[in-house]
Parts: sequence; C-alpha cells; structure tokens
Amino acid sequence: MKADFQYSDDFYGMNAPQLSHTCMHLLCLAGEGSFVFNERCFHIVKNDLVVIPMPCRVSNLAAHADMQVEWFAADYKFLQNLLPSNNYSIGGSISLNQDPVILLTDEQARRMLEDFHRLRDRMGDRDLQFYHQLMGSLCLTMMYDIFEAHAQREATDTHTERTAYIVKQLMALLATGISRTERDVSYYAERLNVSPKYLSATIKRVTGHSVTSYIDRHTVPILKDFLDDDRLSLTQIADRMNFTSLSYFSRYCTKHLGQSPSSYRQSLQPKQ
Repeated sequence: MKADFQYSDDFYGMNAPQLSHTCMHLLCLAGEGSFVFNERCFHIVKNDLVVIPMPCRVSNLAAHADMQVEWFAADYKFLQNLLPSNNYSIGGSISLNQDPVILLTDEQARRMLEDFHRLRDRMGDRDLQFYHQLMGSLCLTMMYDIFEAHAQREATDTHTERTAYIVKQLMALLATGISRTERDVSYYAERLNVSPKYLSATIKRVTGHSVTSYIDRHTVPILKDFLDDDRLSLTQIADRMNFTSLSYFSRYCTKHLGQSPSSYRQSLQPKQ
C-alpha cells in the first residue's frame, strides 16, 4: 500500500484538507494553544502530545505567539496495517477519540521528538526499494512510544458505563480471531445481545469508527498470514475464511490490500 508522509512545525496547518486521510501526531514544545475536536475544546502546553486520526475534524485553532510545535502525519490506513490485530492500538484508539491529548514526561517528549526527526530525515528517500518498509519500521517505533505513554495515562481509568462495556466486549470477541469466518455486524450484535443498529451507533459514538472498520482491522492480518503461506491455494484460503465465492474473496483483498490476492502474492516474491 502506498502512503504519504508529511512533517511541519506549523500549528495552523494541522487540519489542512490534504491531511484528511492521515493520522496526526503533534508535540507541543513551548507556549500554549487550543483546538476543538468532537465538539470539545482542548488546551495544550509544553510536552503535550496530540494524536488525531483524520485531523480535518479539528477546528478553532488558536495559539499564543510563543507556541512551538512539530508534527508528523502519515496515511491512516498505512499505520493501521502496520499493527497486529490484538495490539493495544485498538483499545487505545477508543479513549484517544474522546481525549486526544497525552501529557508526556520530559524524557518521553525527548524520545517522541527523536522519533519525529528520524521520520522527517528519511521521508524523502522515496527512491529506495524498501522505502515503505523503512518508513513503516520508524512509524512503529513512534507508535509504540505513544502506546507506552498512553497506557500510563489509562492505567488508573475504570469504565463502568454500558457503552464502554459493549465496546470492550466487541474488542474481546475480535481478539479471538473470530473475524476469520465471521465478518457480519449482525453476528457480533447477536453475541452481545444487542441490535445491529445499537451496536453500530454505540461503537461509532464511543470510538469514532464503525464496527466494520474494527472487524476489517482484525481480519486483514489474518488474510495476510494466509496469503503469505504459499502452501495454500486461493480457493483454500477463501474457504477457510468463509467467503461465499472466490470472486468475493478477490474483491475483499483488492479493497483492503490495494491489489488482487494473486498480485499480492506476486509482490511478495523477490524482484529479479
């Protein structure tokens, strides 16, 4: 999958239209500022990290004259596909959608800035044969540093509301790998004893994303693992994943991998 990367120190550029498909990572280095996200106003100061998928949802940017920031943005789907399906990112994205600001320690902020600079310094090397793999590994380093800081923020949080419970149970179901064969929203609604409409509305409200996006988020790594195994034919994979036809399986691959299953397999072969 192709991905583009952007880096800047312009606070007012963080919600530019061309960033609408990215995930924004912004670190405040000095001063203070504010923005509105999901109809809530957030105030940021030094060492605050902001993580927002699709930053076009940000509005009302305001900054003091002494504010300094640096930010890095990357294609949202590219980042999602880097992580295993049971990664902390799934649960973490729920609370980040409600509060995208993480206060870092001085050491965490220093490390995050180093992550940003490594990405900035290599994002122009597009002529490299393994450019996206290289950028992917650097993005992973950054994301795991974010997860560590975010996990510390969430360590004392408890969620008792039914909506949070529903989200947690859905994630637990998906973590079992059940999406290998079950990808219909109605299946998960039945397992959770709610209606498909209620499940869809709840997940969207709490996380900002659809149930289907989470199902696909867990399914794609399974799909890749099967395609990586050249002992399995495409028909066998389609059967194991409970696709109703080989053509439907091919369409699913094309949608989520950017190419047909046969083309994807070909791309795994060493170039002559």
